[in-house]
Amino acid sequence: MLAEDSIYALRLATEPADLLGAQRLRYRVFVQELGAEGPLVDHAAGIERDEFDPLFDHLVLVDTRIPPETGDHVVGAYRLLPSDRVGSQGRFYSQGEFDLAPLRAGGRKLLELGRTCVHPDHRGGAAMFLLWNGLAEYVLERGIEVLFGAASFHGTDPQALAMPLAWLHHHHLAPPEMRVRAIGPDRAEMNLIASDALSRAQAMAAMPALIKAYLRLGGFVGDGAFVDRAFNTTDVCLLMDTAKMSAKHRDFYIRKQAAP
Repeated sequence: MLAEDSIYALRLATEPADLLGAQRLRYRVFVQELGAEGPLVDHAAGIERDEFDPLFDHLVLVDTRIPPETGDHVVGAYRLLPSDRVGSQGRFYSQGEFDLAPLRAGGRKLLELGRTCVHPDHRGGAAMFLLWNGLAEYVLERGIEVLFGAASFHGTDPQALAMPLAWLHHHHLAPPEMRVRAIGPDRAEMNLIASDALSRAQAMAAMPALIKAYLRLGGFVGDGAFVDRAFNTTDVCLLMDTAKMSAKHRDFYIRKQAAP
């Protein structure tokens, strides 16, 4: 589909060039900017990939001025995995970090989100809004009821992130029926500061933009964070129940007009 801004096109990757472009963008953002590493990272080719890529849909935002054969035409990407593709025995990516049993037991249509990234030259403009609109269409077309996925803070020291993590714990903890839990030895507690000692201004200043966007839409987080040393991040599991969005949130989420 054509995006609202004439330099962009938004589509699900169906050609090898689009998937390669998404993986090259992910390398630039996650490896070069954030210091990630992984067993399938290809430094020579400049590609960040993993064993889950063939299972996911890849929503890509393309700069139509850049030829696809360069591999650099993808300037925004979202990785999407609907639960009907996973089945009852399959594995979601974030199961390595979080116990998803409460979500899977609910029998609702789930969508795992991940590897969200925008090229630095395209941040602060229409790109993220266009990706959001594309995600909204994907969700509405498939009747998705719950969105979830790991969202990251840069760095692996939870104490340095105490204010925003504690704010999420005290103000945005998911209801019990959706409350996934961080697992394993890399679990980190989020209740690091008492509620009455928190500063909303400080917490929001340290909160990644993507997490703030989900919170504005009525999103929640699971119990505990996960320290992902390979990706040089501290992850929380974001969740959003599309049925419980307020009318205001729903209007924002499904709007078709991209805002600059």
